[in-house]
Amino acid sequence: MNRVYARLAPRVADHWRRQWRSHLGTLVLMGAAAWGANAWQTRNLPEGPAPDFTVVLASGETTTLHQWRAAHPGQPVALHFWADWCPICRAEEHSVTRLAGDWPVLTIAMQSGDVAKVQRVLAQRKLPWTTAVDAQGRVAGAYGFKAVPAFVVVDAQGQLRGAASGYTTELGMRLRLWWAGVAAA
Repeated sequence: MNRVYARLAPRVADHWRRQWRSHLGTLVLMGAAAWGANAWQTRNLPEGPAPDFTVVLASGETTTLHQWRAAHPGQPVALHFWADWCPICRAEEHSVTRLAGDWPVLTIAMQSGDVAKVQRVLAQRKLPWTTAVDAQGRVAGAYGFKAVPAFVVVDAQGQLRGAASGYTTELGMRLRLWWAGVAAA
């Protein structure tokens, strides 16, 4: 194996040295396509202040976005829309759990049943999230999201920032929250 690597490594390195412009162009094109797809998917997102809503949490309490944000003064917060039936949402679960350890995250279970069903899903999957139940998808609709998963940041002033629809990496979520904090400062 080492002999193969020893012969192959210089050829690969030489290829990259000669073709770096081509590879850079491909990366720029891929980035532009990803940005364009996200812009299209979030085109219905309202601009300006985050729409307030009243929801029942999986814990049984009733709250509004304004009340929940007031518990996290001076910092951006994340809203993560998901559904129990969504396989892509399942792929994001660990990222959202880690993110919620460092940032305020309100997850919103869209069209995933009533409070009891959402409680069962959270318990079965061992998700320690603060979760709002959006059984009819009204909250998601108010934010312009027609699909899950979706992610949006509400900055410290209550303005919408950094929305994403579809799979979002943990790094992408963290960067959106960080940028909302920096931009507001």
